[in-house]
Amino acid sequence: MSFPSVKEQLDLVISNTVEVISEEELEHKLTRSFETQKPLKIKLGADPSRPDLHLGHSVVLRKLRDFQDLGHEAILIIGDFTAMIGDPSGKSKTRPQLSAEEARQNGQTYFDQASTILDRKKTTICYNSDWLGRMTFDDVIRLSSHYTVARMLERDDFEKRYRLREPISIHEFLYPLAQGMDSVHLRNDIELGGTDQKFNLLVGRDLQREYGIQPQVCITMPLLVGTFGEEKMSKSLGNAICFNDSPEDIYGKILSIPDELIEIYFTLLLPGPGQPLELFRQIIKQNPREAKRTLAKEIVSLYHTEELAGKAEDHFDRVFVHKKAPRDIEEFAFAVSSMPLVEMLLKLKAASSKTEARRLINQNAVQIDDEKISDINFEVTLTNEPKVVKAGKRKFFKVVIKKDL
Repeated sequence: MSFPSVKEQLDLVISNTVEVISEEELEHKLTRSFETQKPLKIKLGADPSRPDLHLGHSVVLRKLRDFQDLGHEAILIIGDFTAMIGDPSGKSKTRPQLSAEEARQNGQTYFDQASTILDRKKTTICYNSDWLGRMTFDDVIRLSSHYTVARMLERDDFEKRYRLREPISIHEFLYPLAQGMDSVHLRNDIELGGTDQKFNLLVGRDLQREYGIQPQVCITMPLLVGTFGEEKMSKSLGNAICFNDSPEDIYGKILSIPDELIEIYFTLLLPGPGQPLELFRQIIKQNPREAKRTLAKEIVSLYHTEELAGKAEDHFDRVFVHKKAPRDIEEFAFAVSSMPLVEMLLKLKAASSKTEARRLINQNAVQIDDEKISDINFEVTLTNEPKVVKAGKRKFFKVVIKKDL
């Protein structure tokens, strides 16, 4: 394929980025690629510490897709070896390490989900254990000689922990060096990452130079703020919208975001929105709720289908606007005539623990047939007539007694 002009490529590549180190080098690489008609190697490292992706991950994945659409080579590195170290980025304490098996399994799940954004057939997937796992102790010593402790302590999280006399394990210093060796091994031209990865990306740039390789351009992307409108999106903080969430959950969560996030989500999460940003800004200004509904349908359509996006909207209106139960509710049959509500919430997977179940009840977030239950010792009586259990804002279940009891 022939590449678009360098200016067209630059306009797309630089859009929505936080920092490009450096733009001059990026233009030089794109120019060389255009003249030789040889694609650039674009690297994105994926940390498989969690097996599920959320919309925060999509921001940098979409930038990688931009490069694919321009005709460049997308390389997704699954950090199964570095996951056994644990990325210290933004952490105030040593991060738990994964086993090789856990990291490899999570990595495959990561790639499967990332393929909803990337062109699977045009994505090269690598596991960094393939080269890092072969390094000898002699190799590690030689690698370590290229970086000083002083330079490591320039990293914000290390500097803060050192100043507060919080422990920093030696193996954490090896993480950016190991990630940098990925760039040495691949000889990639560009590396992408969130702003929290800037230090690691720069180490890769430095190590390529140390090993006689033309240094990579580092492009950082913004960190997506979570649905609460404060901290960055994270499943552990409960403010995430995951790729694998149901259409109804994605739609409902988008409608819950603060108004000030609407334009940010529109800009960062949609690949080629059906309407110009200026027009969408007018909709936000005139009717923020309508703008959220448009945004929610667009995002559900990306991760599911347009048809399911329409059904998700109908579901939201029925449940949250008209205060009715959903049309289709999964039915559960129990072989007992009664059951403590806390235990039932666990069996229905409406709560992950008894503590969470009690919290939901104490917060008046549990209803049975439209009646709020506030007694954590409540006993649910089961009959042949289904009872509708609602837990939180979006979870509905029908419960009945087994007919052959």
